[in-house]
Amino acid sequence: MPTILGIESTAHTFGVGIVKNGKVLANVKKTYTTEKGGIIPMEAAKHHFNNKNEIYFETLNNSGIEEKEIDAIAFSQGPGLAPCLLEGMKFAKELAKKLKKPLVPANHCVAHLEITKITKSKDPVLLYTSGANTQIIAYASGKYRIFGETLDVGVGNFIDTFARYAGIGFPGGPKIEKLALESGEKNYIELPYKVKGMDIALSGILTNLKQKLESKKYNLSDLCYSMQETVFAMLVETAERALAHTGKKELALGGGVACNSRLQEMCKIMCNERSQVRSGSSKSQTKEKTKFFCPERSLLVDNGAMIAFLGEIMFKSGIKEKNLEKIDIKPRQRTDEVEVKWR
Repeated sequence: MPTILGIESTAHTFGVGIVKNGKVLANVKKTYTTEKGGIIPMEAAKHHFNNKNEIYFETLNNSGIEEKEIDAIAFSQGPGLAPCLLEGMKFAKELAKKLKKPLVPANHCVAHLEITKITKSKDPVLLYTSGANTQIIAYASGKYRIFGETLDVGVGNFIDTFARYAGIGFPGGPKIEKLALESGEKNYIELPYKVKGMDIALSGILTNLKQKLESKKYNLSDLCYSMQETVFAMLVETAERALAHTGKKELALGGGVACNSRLQEMCKIMCNERSQVRSGSSKSQTKEKTKFFCPERSLLVDNGAMIAFLGEIMFKSGIKEKNLEKIDIKPRQRTDEVEVKWR
């Protein structure tokens, strides 16, 4: 079985992972953070450059394997921030030359979906919620199709922007979740609800939240709670619609925002409700169970192991490139542009 090393560098995280036979041997990462403001692409790229060697050798040490045992180097080709992607690609090429191994260019979004198979999911609808990306993805007719997505801003960036506006810092998600727990249902504040078919829109909700915060009439924890309840309900509604449309019986979560325990809870409730026994006019009818899958937190956030996991699948199907000059980053690559030759 091949041993694949994966490099993740699409945005704030630089990660290296090693996978063999579908098993994660090591997964190490470091994340660029700020006390105030959001991610600065050039500063994040500098963070990646300064930490790459330390992360690489720590990953090797944790995996218990030697460099010579690596069969290929997979890396995040896109989508992502160009300066960050470049650092990852340059390091991947550096290792490929040193070890005389081929490269496997991986799509970051597809990697989030493929790593859900480590939880034994087989053919899920993926609710993918990260900083820049908010998509509902599923495999159909030779490609991973986007059945719904954000029309403006990714849910992670939406949350981080509000957190930054409220002076909470970056990343804002964990702090928003903690503040929301201080509130409750009785303190829910009505916000705009923007679902358009199978897509969502968040910029108007962000403006409304900022206005409410500026008015000083609302408690920040109540706004955080209300934001989560509203936006997560929008995500769950569109995910359920995709399940109904595709006929699939599995929902999986991916992306950093999926670490939120409330989003996980709401998805579980939806899956359970779709699985309930309902009484028909003449006899009881049992709906086929809708299963919920969620990888562990370290595999939800951006990480090198998911790139290595997808890299192994692609490598075993013959997708690799020894001519390093042919490889470049694809900052704007969409999920549905990837030709899925391994299925």
